[in-house]
Amino acid sequence: MSTFSQYLAIKKSNARYGWEKAKRMKTCYLFVAPFAILFFAFVILPMLTSICFSFTYYNILEPPKFIGLSNYISLLLQDEIFLTAVKNTFVIAVITGPIGYMLSFVFAWFINELPRWLRTIAVVVFYAPSIAGNAYNIFGIIFRGDAYGYLNAILTDWGFIDAPILWLTNPDYILPVCIIVILWMSMGTGFLSFVAGLQGIDKSLYEAGYVDGIRNRWQELYFITLPSMKPMLMFGAVMAITQSFGVCDVTMALAGFPSTDYAARTVVTHLFDYGYSRFEMGYASAIATLLFIVMILCNKLIQSALRKVGT
Repeated sequence: MSTFSQYLAIKKSNARYGWEKAKRMKTCYLFVAPFAILFFAFVILPMLTSICFSFTYYNILEPPKFIGLSNYISLLLQDEIFLTAVKNTFVIAVITGPIGYMLSFVFAWFINELPRWLRTIAVVVFYAPSIAGNAYNIFGIIFRGDAYGYLNAILTDWGFIDAPILWLTNPDYILPVCIIVILWMSMGTGFLSFVAGLQGIDKSLYEAGYVDGIRNRWQELYFITLPSMKPMLMFGAVMAITQSFGVCDVTMALAGFPSTDYAARTVVTHLFDYGYSRFEMGYASAIATLLFIVMILCNKLIQSALRKVGT
């Protein structure tokens, strides 16, 4: 029997076993059904619909017209603003994604060593910016482009500048300012998962580790702590990827829409422009599809990297 035939036989056997197991557990699927139906209706179906619309010209007022790969060709070969948005998005993702992820874990690790009452206060302090709604608008005052902006006033008083700096309208400063604000807001749900994961580690593992040769906190971290909370690390990575590639509100609130010379243009901002300002839903769906593919690929890379933790 050939290797391919053996592979098909194994797959058929696994399928029959899975079907028999599913029939034995049909009651469990009834309990899962409400969530599964809602998930399909509000997540899977819109995603599939968006992928289908990406191959059409659709302006909401008229029925979709199939145009093949025209939207993708225009995006990648003709739309210079989209390429600028891709560059800005990757700069933001490369800086805020890994740094925000590592900062979330490091602060959670430090907070885990505090007494319980102090740990609760610290978690609230670090998590507050991510749930404070439009709290980042305070940075619009800090980086205001006249003498009344806090940063300009301080720099002028200290003699570093003679005239106010246009932080949010000068293309040289817009993106760095937005990155600072995004990092400030990076202690989100992933941070809470790290705190919960650290609290759930069995303390006896550390005792066994020191018996087996663990000699310092760094070895303890790499061989015990990180492997024990891989699910939380994976969840935090997914949230970091989603947040870093989905930046939109912060750049629009601080730098305006559109920003000067598209210095703060991101892929999601570009999608928002074509989807809700120009009502070119087919083009916007193509942007969303490309972003979805990139996020899936990044997620796979992170998964492969996390599998090696502790090995």
